Amino acid sequence: MKQTRTDIMGMPITVEVVGEHVPAEHFDAVFAYFEAVDARFSTYKNGSEITRINRGEISKPKQSPEMREVFALAEKTKEEANGYFDIRNPDGLLDPSGIVKGWAIHKAANLLEKRGVKNFYIDAGGDIEARGMNDENLPWKIGIRNPFKPAEIVKNVQLSNAGIATSGTYIRGFHIYDPRSPDTVLDEIVSISVIGPNIYEADRFATAAFAMGRQGILFIESLDGLEGYSIDAYGQATYTSNFNNYVI
Repeated sequence: MKQTRTDIMGMPITVEVVGEHVPAEHFDAVFAYFEAVDARFSTYKNGSEITRINRGEISKPKQSPEMREVFALAEKTKEEANGYFDIRNPDGLLDPSGIVKGWAIHKAANLLEKRGVKNFYIDAGGDIEARGMNDENLPWKIGIRNPFKPAEIVKNVQLSNAGIATSGTYIRGFHIYDPRSPDTVLDEIVSISVIGPNIYEADRFATAAFAMGRQGILFIESLDGLEGYSIDAYGQATYTSNFNNYVI
């Protein structure tokens, strides 16, 4: 069974669970969780915790455990990515959206698993965590889109108990910047897809790798447990040494 919501976090969120008679409360719990994440972390909501932190209304000791967890993961990513990831914008405000989505998908997947669900995937805005097998008892099939023709799939990969995240400019425009050189236009590559052991590992490093331009795929190559597929501004694809292990 599959359900999709389009009114959470400004993107479509799809949950598919293998089985014909899946309790509705499983889907309800996942969507309610994403609504709670949006209410806490959205920089577009006047009353969200992150907005209130940026206004100076919530001091560090009073931040929620979830906010502190995301901030700690962001700082860890910044260090591991040699400064190519930073949730503090050039204007000085904090925006954790580059890490929250993958983190939230992974948490939602854990929520489903705690409910006894073994075979499912969660897709939020094209970033996916896949657990178990699909309804044909095979790994989940996931397409990587052509950034120049988004309706076209350039690669199909199969995943089980793994995540895939794509960072790029072809849908949302130039929304990623290089924290080390904020005025630099990131136009060397148009997309990079990263496969990892879970979606939040894939997501945080996909964002950092995109900020690195053509060097990003080499960065992914250097990380244990991650594989990547990058497409540059000329349509040339470059991928890591073991990426083809996932290709169908």
